[in-house]
Amino acid sequence: MTSLAWIHLALFLGLLLLLAWPLSRWLTAVAQGRLPRWMHAVEGVFYRAAGVKPDEDMHWKRYALALLLFNFFGLLVAYGLQRAQVWLPLNPQAMAAVSPDSAFNTAVSFVTNTNWQGYGGETTMSYLTQMLVMTVQNFVSGATGIAVAFALVRGFASRLAGGIGNFWADITRVTLWVLLPLSLVFALFLVGQGVIQNLSGYKEVSTVESTRYQQAKLDAQGQPLQDAAGQPVMEDATTKTQTLAMGPVASQEAIKLLGTNGGGFFNANSSHPYENPTPLSNLAQMLAIFLIPAALCFFFGQMVGDSRQGVAILAAMVILFAVGVIAATSAEQAGNSQLAALGADQAVGALQGGGNMEGKEARFGVVATALFAVVTTSASCGAVNAMHDSFTPLGGMVPLIMMQLGEVVFGGVGTGLYGMLAFAILAVFIAGLMIGRTPEYLGKKIASHEMKMVSIAILITPLVTLVGVAIAVLAESGRLGVANPGAHGFSEILYALTSAANNNGSAFAGLSANTPFYNTLLGVAMWLGRFGVIVPVLALAGSLAAKNRIPVGSGTLPTHGPLFVALLIGVVLLVGLLNHVPNLALGPVVEHLMLWKP
Repeated sequence: MTSLAWIHLALFLGLLLLLAWPLSRWLTAVAQGRLPRWMHAVEGVFYRAAGVKPDEDMHWKRYALALLLFNFFGLLVAYGLQRAQVWLPLNPQAMAAVSPDSAFNTAVSFVTNTNWQGYGGETTMSYLTQMLVMTVQNFVSGATGIAVAFALVRGFASRLAGGIGNFWADITRVTLWVLLPLSLVFALFLVGQGVIQNLSGYKEVSTVESTRYQQAKLDAQGQPLQDAAGQPVMEDATTKTQTLAMGPVASQEAIKLLGTNGGGFFNANSSHPYENPTPLSNLAQMLAIFLIPAALCFFFGQMVGDSRQGVAILAAMVILFAVGVIAATSAEQAGNSQLAALGADQAVGALQGGGNMEGKEARFGVVATALFAVVTTSASCGAVNAMHDSFTPLGGMVPLIMMQLGEVVFGGVGTGLYGMLAFAILAVFIAGLMIGRTPEYLGKKIASHEMKMVSIAILITPLVTLVGVAIAVLAESGRLGVANPGAHGFSEILYALTSAANNNGSAFAGLSANTPFYNTLLGVAMWLGRFGVIVPVLALAGSLAAKNRIPVGSGTLPTHGPLFVALLIGVVLLVGLLNHVPNLALGPVVEHLMLWKP
């Protein structure tokens, strides 16, 4: 990596830790209900309207049932609004109703915090749909993940408790007092940077230069003419105008990033100048993605009464993340060896670090783009500021690996923490077997039931990914969506299923995924990848909450030092990554070797 890349990475991590610490104190207060009276009065209005008793402690099964019902209801609403948008207001471009399979996929996507988008936002969704489906689900799906993290941490912190908190209180407080204030401040910042926020119709503007293009020639009835071979007859055309999409972008952009959602208002996502206009906004967006996940690590240490525990978890995340950034940046700065052999100019974008500028925004360059790619795939956030499909084979493999680890390297809001804690329990269990002691973590003995729940939570996403890839490769409908044959085409399928099962949402764009086959397959993968992990995590929280905390003994494994951090990283790599090594060998590794063939 160049010195610019090192400085960029150091600046990013420094600002992140500086911002995350004070936020963690507020998260602790929210989780414990230590709020000012006026805040309790405001949220009390919602509790009374819904008939909720916020101080009532829920058993984990009741907590899980409330969570599942709430999200299933959100799924139905999100689907219905898409199907009915043609008749609803705030649709100045008269967008048609979304097709059933695309509406299903999108509804599941936003409910599960995945935000996979098989559609172009500015050509498919009305303003009302963007606000009531995308933006609202960005809030509540993010709040759901944080609520689950709250519940699991309470399981570690409590003693002989019958419950793990109140889901309705958790999701209300997280939405009202964490996500909304942060989103308001961040949206105002984005508007100041140039992100648009309006309800205007699309604007027709004159361009500086004329644009020449070809279009199908039409007959008198307005139907495309065809030649003798049945191909459309094309004719030259010229235009001096361009249509600029408008809309309430900043309000959706803020929660898209803070909630690690990733669903872009525009098809180009965070590479669009109306979503991410400046290098400063690009840096701020990356910080927003990691802000709450990093703060939750500090929050964990505060809740269990030992800040070192949270620092250890955070240290493991930072090390894995830094390795990923170094690998991706180095691969992208190295560029394409085939182009170098042809004498191609590798100095394009030299101010940003040089290397592979294919599919990247010139205003961000290689360094900021590679960092953004690793940030967004380390978190369960599908925001992208470049085409991951255009990365070098090894550069594109890094985002794949960050997702395949279970997105526990910071991860999504809530999901990263409870995913990493599952790996921490597994690491403690392995260490206990090595020294012949009953494993314990933070004073809670880890028995067979806890290990079963941990195993399910860790293995469900690799299982969904691998089964989904097998179905897509074997089915003709799956193979038809591949635009690039060979190893890269396989990588596109692998990336799509990895992204869906791990609730990320980014894609290798060469795969034509907006088809009934992929919309259905990816929708099922997203649902299982989200709630197939949440339910066993809540069961784990309930089991831990019912246990008493035992005092630290001479044989207790310290879980706050460098040895445990190294053990945790090793377990994450061995268990999280080994499941996918054969697929990686068939995709990006083969593609990389092809660059060096004689």
